[in-house]
Amino acid sequence: MFSNDEKKAIYKVIETRRDIRSFNTNPVPEEAVNRILEAAHHAPSVGFMQPWNFILIESDEVKKQLAWAADKERRALAIHYEEDERASKFLSLKIEGLKEAPLTICVTCDPTRGGSHVLGRNSIPETDMMSTACAIQNMWLASCVEGLAMGWVSFYKKSDVRDILSIPPHIDPVALLSVGYTDVYPKAPILETANWEKRRSLQNLIFKDIWGNK
Repeated sequence: MFSNDEKKAIYKVIETRRDIRSFNTNPVPEEAVNRILEAAHHAPSVGFMQPWNFILIESDEVKKQLAWAADKERRALAIHYEEDERASKFLSLKIEGLKEAPLTICVTCDPTRGGSHVLGRNSIPETDMMSTACAIQNMWLASCVEGLAMGWVSFYKKSDVRDILSIPPHIDPVALLSVGYTDVYPKAPILETANWEKRRSLQNLIFKDIWGNK
């Protein structure tokens, strides 16, 4: 059982967590990183496959190479946002975050872990990726609790990241996460405050028994 204060705390963390783009130069304590990784490693995984690995990147040279890979993809994406300066700005901020943050974590997924017949994955192969996403969410929440900012860079060619980080070809580089302290922690998601999109009504997303039945 959890106390009312403990319940409030977990919901507060869920609502407070943000995708951050700007970081200062303050170093990230090793103890905090260890706790964040421990939180990730306690994420649920289908068939208890635990498909994740974590590559901790502090080298400025490696971070520059990752930023290059992301910027290359940003320029490729720019054609879809030629008339939207906001989109171009947000994509650029993610790349700057990659270079600014003192730590980048590449979270990977091993689809072969556990062998050919992992409980639950036989029916839905994507469950290994879903399990890795659960680990990343735990990292995000733990970072928030630690007073650290985290940003998820989600555009790059996986082949580029594999080459830069010497990742085997069968391993999936799911996420590049920028981790560090920030001087500006927004009260609401950046895209929400920029009126990129309004938060949808939860009630409109709930159906009963069958699709579309409210």
